[in-house]
Amino acid sequence: MSPAPSSASRRSLPGRLHGHFIGTYGLLALTVLLFLLFSLVLPDTFPTRDNVSSILSNQSIPAVMALGATIPIASGKFDLSIGYALGLAHVLVLYLIVDAGWPWPLACLTVVLGGTLAGAVNGVVVEFARIDSFIATLGTGSMMYAVTGWITEGSRIVPGPDGLPAAFTGLYDSRFLGLPLPAFYVLGLVAVLWLMLERLPFGRYLYVIGSNPRAAEIIGIPTHRYCVYAFAGSGTVVGFAGVLLAAQQQIGNPSVGLDYLLPAFVGVLLGSTTIKPGRANALGTLVAVTVLAVGLAGIGQLGADFWATPLFNGGTLLIAVGLAGYAARRRLRAGAKATGAPPAKQPAAAAGDDGGDAP
Repeated sequence: MSPAPSSASRRSLPGRLHGHFIGTYGLLALTVLLFLLFSLVLPDTFPTRDNVSSILSNQSIPAVMALGATIPIASGKFDLSIGYALGLAHVLVLYLIVDAGWPWPLACLTVVLGGTLAGAVNGVVVEFARIDSFIATLGTGSMMYAVTGWITEGSRIVPGPDGLPAAFTGLYDSRFLGLPLPAFYVLGLVAVLWLMLERLPFGRYLYVIGSNPRAAEIIGIPTHRYCVYAFAGSGTVVGFAGVLLAAQQQIGNPSVGLDYLLPAFVGVLLGSTTIKPGRANALGTLVAVTVLAVGLAGIGQLGADFWATPLFNGGTLLIAVGLAGYAARRRLRAGAKATGAPPAKQPAAAAGDDGGDAP
């Protein structure tokens, strides 16, 4: 028979359960509380169907970008080129449709596949040239920005008097079941990434690589190949985001992509503190993007100045990184107490509860 739990263990059980609930669902509860708070303060404008629809529509592209960034972060890598890639993708779509006269479905498919290729190149540079992902993707992103400037010659791409095909702009403007169509793109992408990261070997391999690349190599995981896959997947998602941005903006602006870089990383890092604390996960990213969307919509309706948005995003990023580091240290201390061993030094990529988690 197994020994009965000690009185100390019994006393600590409610605390552990409470801490687990807060860590897993605290951000989701915060989303609900923020929505209720703004609804009380702004009863005539905030808790309305039009406002909810506006939030879902306006935040769809940041959500797609955050989900794209989630994939390489699961493997312990950061892709700083996604902002530049978004700008290039949306400009290239409009260039192919407006200037080159391509059919819009072919132009969209070409850009998405081009995003996959660009992501794979990022992965090859990081893994086989042995360049840190921050530096490598910053360099490739600058090159993408140069290509964007070359295509546009520093000016905007403006459609002719007939405008863009209605079917193309409908990718963003259409509605389904009374809600903006882009919201369903986000939900579909979340479902696909959840399946890939949580239920398929691909995701498990990425989490092991993000936690301990050396151990991943020892047990036979082809780390280089899967990291290239992760960057290629991110590039595919960013290419799709570029198509949506082109359908939304309907004008090619060569500098617009960088505006989405910080919100994407805020969403991923904040999302790694919830649902599956300690690792980048699709559901957590969705919750984080939601709380950011509600917060930004609320302060916007309260009449905040234009600088409130970057202030909110930057402050939230610092809080997200701080919470992630604090949670990782608590897990290490809890594990050391359970085994009686001294706490291990926290790795750069914090391990999760099952040994296969990325930052």
